[in-house]
Amino acid sequence: MEEKIITEEVENTSGGLNFVEQEIKKDLEEGKNGGRLNTRFPPEPNGYLHIGHAKAIIMDFGSAEKFGGTCNLRFDDTNPQKEDTEYVESIMRDIKWLGYDWEDRLYYASDYFPKLYDFAIRLIKEGKAYVDEQTSEQIAQQKGTPTEPGTNSPYRDRPIEENLDLFQRMNNGEFDEGSMVLRAKIDMANSNMHFRDPIIYRIIKTPHWRTGDKWKVYPMYDFAHGQSDFFEGVTHSICTLEFVPHRPLYEYFVKELADESYCPRQIEFNRLNLTYTVMSKRKLLQLVKEGLVKGWDDPRMPTLCGLRRRGYTPSAIKDFVDRIGYTKYEALNHIELLEHSVREDLNKTATRVSAVVNPVKLVITNYPEGKTEMMEMENNPENPSEGKHEMPFSRELWIEKDDFMENPPKKFFRLSPDKEVRLKGAYIIKCTGFKKNDSGEIEEIYAEYDPETRSGMPGSDRKVKGTLHWVSVPTAVDVEVRDYDRLFSVENPSAEEGDFRDLLNHDSLIVRKGVKLEPWAAENAKPGDHFQFTRLGYYTVDPDSTPELLVFNKTIGLKDTWAKEMKKL
Repeated sequence: MEEKIITEEVENTSGGLNFVEQEIKKDLEEGKNGGRLNTRFPPEPNGYLHIGHAKAIIMDFGSAEKFGGTCNLRFDDTNPQKEDTEYVESIMRDIKWLGYDWEDRLYYASDYFPKLYDFAIRLIKEGKAYVDEQTSEQIAQQKGTPTEPGTNSPYRDRPIEENLDLFQRMNNGEFDEGSMVLRAKIDMANSNMHFRDPIIYRIIKTPHWRTGDKWKVYPMYDFAHGQSDFFEGVTHSICTLEFVPHRPLYEYFVKELADESYCPRQIEFNRLNLTYTVMSKRKLLQLVKEGLVKGWDDPRMPTLCGLRRRGYTPSAIKDFVDRIGYTKYEALNHIELLEHSVREDLNKTATRVSAVVNPVKLVITNYPEGKTEMMEMENNPENPSEGKHEMPFSRELWIEKDDFMENPPKKFFRLSPDKEVRLKGAYIIKCTGFKKNDSGEIEEIYAEYDPETRSGMPGSDRKVKGTLHWVSVPTAVDVEVRDYDRLFSVENPSAEEGDFRDLLNHDSLIVRKGVKLEPWAAENAKPGDHFQFTRLGYYTVDPDSTPELLVFNKTIGLKDTWAKEMKKL
């Protein structure tokens, strides 16, 4: 399906409800399912959740909250070859991080294996299922094409007793994997390919992490999902658009069990796709296994644990999902809009501190040697109630190398010979000279300060065009900063031909050591804390931090390209 590139925010309609919520509201008003609402989030425990799953989680849990219903967490653990308890634990952790709780409604598809097996036996007894011994290639070829009907399996008319015997022996482990499958007997000429005698059980001899060696046959997704919804009392099965052609089969199996008093309903919405990102679990697993990233929680990954480690917040992710909305067509959303949501959220909450990433020494020659003053700095100008903290000022300071130019262009409002700037929260200074090393690089800058211009003091309102951030040399703390950029170098890596790994951005991580941080921030920073480094961007303390070395991840820069684009519209 071709994706549209979304450049505008999607507006909700009908009183702020998206189209899925409108359908739920209508069903409730009509009294369907006794006026009950029960949704579910059904992840496969074969990988970590990514931001695309967050969109589904927000819909499943959020719609239940909005209409006074409940939402179950059900693991679709029907393939023991790919599943792991590590994934189960990470999924539960991520859902709670987003702010949702399934309370006592934790289920597994494996809870329903006995009922699903009995249902399969019933279908066999009713002549609606049969054991097929063809290879997967033969079955695929025999299914035909969307414009040509399929042909019947040579095993389609097997006697019921023989099918029952073979299926039970399949589950006893008497046959090899791939040698037999159980297929539903529906219609090999149906225009919907999913109705052409779909496979509903296959042999897997890998022990299941919950049920051990009890089962040797496992249900396929299309057979397990709808029935699990029914067994659980789910009223609305909300899923993504690729399941639209599966819906008739979902309804076919469910209606074998349900009656008019209760029947789950499937509704589909578009997936979340982002520029400069891949969402395929298979591709993300490749990146992890091949060491192309530093694990599932690498801050460059679109996984929720990766975004959390980078410093993205649940409220920012929810805001982004609300902005892009839920539609009935696939879309490719700009990552800049996600970054805009993160930036807006952190602007309200992140504590402002001073850090110098690329330091050069500034010496204030007329400031007394050995003297230290404590300057008051606002913790967050967006929220004055967060108060202030003190920052030491001394004769020698660190400033950014880029904030000084020997021969500046006309509109360079930072420091240069004979020019004045204000040191943020402190004094106005005037550059009086500089010193170069043997390589011709600036190694020291000299300036004089005006003692009458201390910020906040009477008479300190003299205006200059530039303001620089700084850190005192004697008290600065060396920290490490990991500068993250987009993982891929092209806008839509999934649409490109060739190996997706060749499209990786090799500058997606730059590690900067010896970054100078003000002491108050170093003393108070804990893993997960958010800071705005003045004039530089938003940074989050990484779990790799130790008492000896703080590590910061760059969450997002200050430059907001999305906001600028929106202003043009």
